[in-house]
Amino acid sequence: MPNPYFQFKQFMIRQDQCAMKVCTDACILGAWFANKAPAWSQVLDIGSGTGLLMLMLAQKHKGEIRGIELDLDAYRQLKDNIGQSPWKQMLKVFPGDVRSFTFPGKFDFIITNPPFYEDDLPAASDAVNLARHSKELTLAELLTVIHANLSPEGAFGILLPYHRAAWFEETAASAYGFCLKEKLLVRQTPRHDFFRSILYFSRRREGFVPTTELTIQNSEGVYTEDFAELMRDYYLYL
Repeated sequence: MPNPYFQFKQFMIRQDQCAMKVCTDACILGAWFANKAPAWSQVLDIGSGTGLLMLMLAQKHKGEIRGIELDLDAYRQLKDNIGQSPWKQMLKVFPGDVRSFTFPGKFDFIITNPPFYEDDLPAASDAVNLARHSKELTLAELLTVIHANLSPEGAFGILLPYHRAAWFEETAASAYGFCLKEKLLVRQTPRHDFFRSILYFSRRREGFVPTTELTIQNSEGVYTEDFAELMRDYYLYL
């Protein structure tokens, strides 16, 4: 049975009411973008779940962060998690479907760890299916939502399975003119293939798009120096 909570250095995530628990790739997503989102920008987290990404960004961010969550059990736990955090005054969450929700303004930065599998190995639980598989919110719909809610000079970040990244890059560019500005490829150990892509988009074409590789553990199962450095401000015992 998963631990009902996950303790970070400056906050705690309770997760017993959420289908999707705290996982390493989501933590990488939050830590990577916590240093990239402009400090005073207006931020939106689509599909906030436990509130993990909101809290990871809030630890280093100065502006307001908003989140939206469709699953009501997850939303209630999300509210509790941010309400007990040191940054509760700068955080606000909404219950509802982002496809039909009207926010009061545009956002400078949007972050999302979406349900991205679309029929890949459906889970037994309806709640887990909703969280993992894009039956409710497809990636194409997600791009429409991001386009509608992002300011003209804004940027967004997303976590995807490695095998879906190329399609997403092409669709984001052809449908809405989003340009990739940076990419992080993640693998578990040196022996493994990449399994996640973290993509950073804006509407401005860059002359050079850096691609970085991150390996979580070395061949002995110990965190690599790169991973430890990325997570040092968040993980206990690093």
